[in-house]
Amino acid sequence: MTRRIIGGRRAKEIIGNFSEASVLVIGDMMVDHFIWGRVSRISPEAPVPVVEVKRESYLLGGSANVLHNVIAMGGKVFAGGVVGADARGAWLVRELKRMGADAGGIIEESGRPTTVKTRIVAHSQQMVRYDRESRQPIRPASVRKILRYIEGLKESLGAIIISDYSKGVITESLLDGIREAAAGKGLVTCVDPKQNDFSLYRGFDVITPNHHEAQRALGIGDMNDSHAVREDEVRRATERLMDRLEIKALLITRGEEGMSLYEKGGAVTHIPAVAREVFDVTGAGDTTIGVFSLSLAAGASFREAAFLANQAAGIAVGKVGTATVSREELVRSL
Repeated sequence: MTRRIIGGRRAKEIIGNFSEASVLVIGDMMVDHFIWGRVSRISPEAPVPVVEVKRESYLLGGSANVLHNVIAMGGKVFAGGVVGADARGAWLVRELKRMGADAGGIIEESGRPTTVKTRIVAHSQQMVRYDRESRQPIRPASVRKILRYIEGLKESLGAIIISDYSKGVITESLLDGIREAAAGKGLVTCVDPKQNDFSLYRGFDVITPNHHEAQRALGIGDMNDSHAVREDEVRRATERLMDRLEIKALLITRGEEGMSLYEKGGAVTHIPAVAREVFDVTGAGDTTIGVFSLSLAAGASFREAAFLANQAAGIAVGKVGTATVSREELVRSL
């Protein structure tokens, strides 16, 4: 039962430490652009609906949403990444600063667009999405600037989140530099992976894949289907992967099945989902790694942090769109 993982008093003690915990989020910063409207006719030019635009909105997306979740929990946040020399990149940096984040590690790179995902929504239904982005690796000069930023912060950090959306920021050279900066500093390093080759993340503390990403990395069938793969097979596969990658834990998000934490040494903790109603899973992974890493920086164990992250994710999926969860909401859920 999940209630045995952590008591209410201990949970509130960890949450109370959030305001003293410092987290660095490094990754692919994005802008989520929504165009809201309605459809009343079909175009005479082609068999497509004509959307009459009523309003537009911009939200922090990708790694910036991870960062937003940490801020919503009251943590101290530092940001590292790359934006383009354009209006949306300037908006993203301004927004982070307005929210209280230190954006000194976000580098402006000319000739590269800020990643923007535009969704056209009519009558509460997404009609189409189009992306402006570059997936090319960021320039070596940008990597060096981000690493200099980390070097100046590392003594005051409790955790580093590597939020990889496979848009070009998370490169081998950047990961090598992060490993070197974190070595011997007592920093917890957590990776939300998007690249299929998990060997890129060797030597970090925790990797937090969803179950589809985990299945590919582990080379197993559907881990949510007991007929496709047995739990003992999953356990052996996770142990082999953790040994090969020299990591301490895997936190696998499993949708309606909740989460599973596999720790080096054989400890396994299954945490059932807590959401009463699921409206939108968009951004739930961002909430998970944000709250998990902040909890670790606030003194939680892996099991305690996983429990709190699962609670927060259960709240997030009950909201529509890329949503964050506040510290007050998390306390109420306990």
